[in-house]
Order: sequence, then structure tokens, then C-alpha cells
Amino acid sequence: MGRREIIELAMQLEPSERFEVAEELLRSVEQVDPEIDRLWLEEAERRLAAYRAGKVKGIPAEDIFGSF
Repeated sequence: MGRREIIELAMQLEPSERFEVAEELLRSVEQVDPEIDRLWLEEAERRLAAYRAGKVKGIPAEDIFGSF
């Protein structure tokens, strides 16, 4: 079975089932790097600590995204 046939079969699924298939496919190609995850966690913790210490200010979401 080729790629096109697989896609055509998948398109016959209910939307929630297609989402599950897509999610599983994406997970299968993601390259998880524990070191990158660790570095992002450290950065997030540094930023939160700086915010809580009053060293940086938050920006309201409306200023960034506008009003919807």
C-alpha cells in the first residue's frame, strides 16, 4: 500500500480518529533530546525567578496578541 492510499484511507476516519493518527505519526518522528528539555526547564525557572523577584515585568497578552 502506498502513501496516497494510506492518506485516502485515513481521510475516511472520523476527525477525532484522524487527529489521533496524526498525533501518533508526529510522535514517531520527533527527536526527544533530554539535554534540550533540561536546558529549557532551567531557562523557564530562571525567567520565573526573575519575574517573581521583580527584575523583569510581564507584558499583558493583549499587548502582544491584540484583542480578538
